[in-house]
Amino acid sequence: MVAELWAEISDELRREVGDSNHKSWIEPLECLEIGDGVARFRAPSRFVGDWVKRNYHDQILTLMRNTGNDVIRLDFIVGSNAAPRVQAEPVRQPSSNDQVLQGSTLDSKLRFDNFVVGKPNELAHAAARRVAEGGAVTFNPLFLYGGVGLGKTHLMQAIAWELTEKRPDLQVLFLSAEKFMYRFVQALRDREIMDFKNIFRSVDVLMVDDVQFIAGKDSTQEEFFHTFNALVDQNKQIIISADRAPGEIKDLEARISSRMQCGLVVDLHPTNYELRLGILQRKAAQFSQTYGSVKISDGIFEFLAHRITTNVRVLEGALQRLFAFSSLIGQEISMDMVQDCLSDILRTSERRVTVEEIQRKVAEHFNIRLSDMLGPKRTRTIARPRQIAMYLSKELTSRSLPEIGRRFGGRDHTTILHGVRKVEEMRGTDSQLNEDIELLRRLLES
Repeated sequence: MVAELWAEISDELRREVGDSNHKSWIEPLECLEIGDGVARFRAPSRFVGDWVKRNYHDQILTLMRNTGNDVIRLDFIVGSNAAPRVQAEPVRQPSSNDQVLQGSTLDSKLRFDNFVVGKPNELAHAAARRVAEGGAVTFNPLFLYGGVGLGKTHLMQAIAWELTEKRPDLQVLFLSAEKFMYRFVQALRDREIMDFKNIFRSVDVLMVDDVQFIAGKDSTQEEFFHTFNALVDQNKQIIISADRAPGEIKDLEARISSRMQCGLVVDLHPTNYELRLGILQRKAAQFSQTYGSVKISDGIFEFLAHRITTNVRVLEGALQRLFAFSSLIGQEISMDMVQDCLSDILRTSERRVTVEEIQRKVAEHFNIRLSDMLGPKRTRTIARPRQIAMYLSKELTSRSLPEIGRRFGGRDHTTILHGVRKVEEMRGTDSQLNEDIELLRRLLES
């Protein structure tokens, strides 16, 4: 009788919470008895029971009352005879005590097989691979940092997928720092802070993405610090990502920053031309499966890899836009289509050269020290490269003459103007100087 009643309620819950949530949280439950105002369930783990009680308690009570049962409370016990857990599909978040605990949703496309390795990210990839083996903890934590769209989240999710498939005995929790903070605040509000502590300190692998978002949140940082210490003391693996190195995250407590630097800190450098080209070729093969055979003119990949240098997401988005446009109008991806279809991206991705970069390139080209270029020396071997750097700063940047002067050792704007005019005059008569300037311009704009 109880089993039949629970089957009806379970079917109704499926319609209310959706198939994915039902498989993850409701289906593993076994209703044991209903009596004295209490409905007793067996759950496969304490985590599942706590989660259902916290998120679906009121819905279950309402449905039970609608069937004529005067239930006021749900009780959960943990036992091995609970209903068997359903294996998670790759496209949804695996969830249970033996899978990735309910955290941020995993994307099935973010695996090691889809990660393009190059010089800028090879160390981060190797470190992530080592952690994904699930063996003895060799460095703890693994801290990945870098700019937007360089592959931090991709590597973290790849680790999560690898661990859940090869080491199903491990409890892996992957979530964003924002979600960690939300859960903590929710636990404080609901007076369930001990449940929060138990859940986060019972995992084998804790993965927190974009940890910079907890900076400045004092109470959240306090709890994160204690969770971090508890897991390290148990020799549990911690993997963290951020947009900058631990010591450079503003308003992050010094003790947390120090702890994060105790393990392996790896920088994902900005992509180079070869890596961007490899990513485009890999993505083109994937998009062909979605959009069908699309003809691409010679030089398109090279052009995109050269022009779009901001981050990988923008690069992938640009290529997908081209494939979609080509598929809709039935034309090959030509250079004219690229210029027309990606005009907004190409404008925002134009190379922005800095005065400091110009100074370094000119000093390297003429084999002089940067300190001499910025200093007071007026010998010809120093003064001429300095004037060329002033000229290129005026031509290639939007800085005013006074701003350029300040970056050249605090020189007056009239000095900068004199140097610019001097180089302009000499370009017409000195072919070698003209060649040097053009070469430097190409190097700076590439």
